[in-house]
Amino acid sequence: LHDRLKARVRYLPEYLRDAPERVAAAQKAAQTMPGYDAALDIFERDLARDDTPNRRRRFGQACVMAHELPPGTLGIYAHFLHTPSSVARYAAILRGLEWSFSAHAKDIWTSPEWELREKLDPARHGAAFGATCTGFGARHLQDLAEDPGRIDLVYHGLDLGRFPAPPSRALRRVNDSFRMMSVGRMVEKKGFDNLIDALALLPAALDWHWTHIGGGDLSQAMKARAQALGISGRITWRGACDQPEVIDAMRAADLFVLPSRIAQDGDRDGLPNVLMEAASQKLPILSTPVSAIPEFIISGQSGVLSDDAPEALAAAVQRFATDPTLGPKLAEAAFSRLKADFTMAPGIAQLRARLTAMLSRAG
Repeated sequence: LHDRLKARVRYLPEYLRDAPERVAAAQKAAQTMPGYDAALDIFERDLARDDTPNRRRRFGQACVMAHELPPGTLGIYAHFLHTPSSVARYAAILRGLEWSFSAHAKDIWTSPEWELREKLDPARHGAAFGATCTGFGARHLQDLAEDPGRIDLVYHGLDLGRFPAPPSRALRRVNDSFRMMSVGRMVEKKGFDNLIDALALLPAALDWHWTHIGGGDLSQAMKARAQALGISGRITWRGACDQPEVIDAMRAADLFVLPSRIAQDGDRDGLPNVLMEAASQKLPILSTPVSAIPEFIISGQSGVLSDDAPEALAAAVQRFATDPTLGPKLAEAAFSRLKADFTMAPGIAQLRARLTAMLSRAG
């Protein structure tokens, strides 16, 4: 999608100290805007409950945004409900515009409830509407909203025209090497430490290999964990890869594994796109029943959802490895579900209708 964008992209200063003249000019201009008093009041109320450098920075960024919006701007749409929506909300109030947002995972589950409620409350300059990519997240936001009808469920979906047709997969023989793969950042919520522990529990006689694609803060710790468990020789760490490389790896694998869990700070996955990408290549899926994953993977029908304990994951992996007929059956069902309910076009149409309605009120 980035390749299809033609508009000029403008970036706000991440740190206000890096652009002092730009920020000073914007703050001076903001004081003459019709919504300055209201925006300052909202900001000061937020600051009283969250007096952090992060919060102070967002109001400065909002002044820059409001000052530099192109002429004729009719509304603001923010991706993510935490800090990007704070900037969008303050800027929209300054300019007297409506704003809206898309919410995903971390931005929902690690934001304080008071802030979510107020960003959803029209009486407090809340969003005209919000879209989120999981039913699990949508229900949570609807429960917090004064008007639940402002929150839409819009699955990301896939544009299947951008992906190759799934490969023709020969039925694997029981004694063939069992090739697993995962894609994801090495962070707590992805649960790769549990997967590594699970792999160490597999029977010594089972011939297996695991390939991981993705980097992250815990990469070195995960490699050290595998080394300590004596399984590093069966693992390939590929680091970050572009999407064509990911798809090629999916076409060569026998099982996709994503052992997601809830992190200690409440962060969790929504509905990871990589699950749908795996399904697009008819790659069998093993995951966990966290957040919205069961909205796509119905355990026993279109994949397997396991407890994230290493023992449970190991048992599920062994089941796939020793029953070559299981994976293809589940993968076929996941591919059918993807085509029926998780393509991109319906969500694009839904967002377009919402944005058109918001902008028409300003025009």
